[in-house]
Amino acid sequence: MDYYDSLETRSPAEREAWLMGRLSQQLEHAQRKSAYWRQLFAGLAADSIDSRAALATLPVTRKSELGELQRAAPPFGGLPATPMAGLSRVFASPGPIYDPEGRGQDWWRFARVLFATGFRAGDLVHNTFSYHFTPAGFMLEGAAQKLGCPVFPAGVGQTDMQVQAIADLKPAAYVGTPSFLRIILDKADELGADISSLGKAVVSGEALPPTLRKLLNARGIVVRQAYASADLGLIAYETPSEEGLVVEEEVLLEIVRPGTGDPVAEGEVGEVVVTSFNPDYPLIRFATGDLSAFLPGISPCGRTNVRIRGWLGRADQTTKVKGMFVHPSQVAALVARHGEIGRARLVVDNAGGQDRMTLYCEVAQPSDALQAAVVASIRELTKLRAEVAFQAAGALANDGKVIEDLRRYE
Repeated sequence: MDYYDSLETRSPAEREAWLMGRLSQQLEHAQRKSAYWRQLFAGLAADSIDSRAALATLPVTRKSELGELQRAAPPFGGLPATPMAGLSRVFASPGPIYDPEGRGQDWWRFARVLFATGFRAGDLVHNTFSYHFTPAGFMLEGAAQKLGCPVFPAGVGQTDMQVQAIADLKPAAYVGTPSFLRIILDKADELGADISSLGKAVVSGEALPPTLRKLLNARGIVVRQAYASADLGLIAYETPSEEGLVVEEEVLLEIVRPGTGDPVAEGEVGEVVVTSFNPDYPLIRFATGDLSAFLPGISPCGRTNVRIRGWLGRADQTTKVKGMFVHPSQVAALVARHGEIGRARLVVDNAGGQDRMTLYCEVAQPSDALQAAVVASIRELTKLRAEVAFQAAGALANDGKVIEDLRRYE
C-alpha cells in the first residue's frame, strides 16, 4: 500500500518521542515570537513540557474566545508568530474571526488526505470549496498542487455550469461538501450529462451520512472525509480502511472533558484539543469546540497514528436557565470539588412549564450528606437551585454531554 511519507508508519513510541521534542521547541518559539503566548506562558520553562501529562497542566485557549481576543488586539489577537508582512493571505470566518495563512506549499497540510484517497500527479481536481472570504478553496488547491494535480477552481453554486465543466474537462477527482456532490450528480442526471470521470472525492465541512456514502459509492466514487478547521488546517482524515479518522502527523491531539483541560480515558467522548506545530500560527492546546473520542488500536490500513471517531457534536453546551447562563466549566468545577463524583450531567427540562435542573452524578457510595453538599455547591456555583440524583458508575451515556437541555416549547 502506498503512503504519503514514512511518518505515517512510524512506531507509536517513535512518533511520541518526536512529538514531545517538537512540543518544547514550539512552546519556546511561541513564547519568543507571539505576544499572546508570551503572556499566557509567562515564566514557563518550555523544556519542562516534555510529556502529555505536562502538556495537560497548561491552560487551553478556546476557539470561542478568538473573536474577543482579536477585537482586543487586532487583527489576530497576538497569536501568530509571523507578522502581517510575512503572510500570503488573510481570511475571515463568521464572527468575524480572521485567520492568517503563511507562505509555502500546502501550508494547511491537506496533501496527506488527498494522497490517501488516491489523488495522483496529473489528476484534474474539481474544487467546489469557496475561494471567497474563507480558506477552504485555497486549502485544497495548495494540497492538489503539491501532488502535481491541476485544479479547476469551481467554487460554490452555478450547478449547471459545474456539470458542463465536469462533462467537458473530465476531472478525475472532486473536493467539496458531500451534499453538493450529490446535487451535482442529480443535476447531471437531469441534464443527461456524462460526469462519470469523477472517481474519487475528498469531502469536508459537514457530516457524511452512511446513506450518502453508499449512494456516492454506487456511482463509482470513492469518498474520504477530512476533519479540519480554518485555524488549524487538517486535523484528521479518513483512509482506505474507513474505520475512524487518523490524526494528521503534524498535530498533537488530546480529548478532554468539556469545560476543562483534563484528558479523558480512551474511548470516552470529550472535546478535541489540538496543538499545532505550524511555525507561523502556533496554536497550543487549542480547544476546537468539537466532540470526538479516541479509537483503540491502529488502523487496518497500516497507518500507526491514533484515530478518532470523527465529529460527534459540539462541546459548548452552555445554556440559560431563569436568565442565568450555566456553563460546562461550572459542572466541571463541581465535580472537582467533590471527589466522590465520577462523572456528572446537568439535565435541564421544563416539566410543568417551569425550568428545572437535575444533576445526575455517578458515585460509588451515595449518602444524604453528599447529596446536601452537592446541592449547596450547585447553588454557590450557578446561583440556581437544582435537584441531585445519584447513579451507579458507568450509568451516564458516553456522549460527551455535560449539560443536556430537554426543554420543549409548544
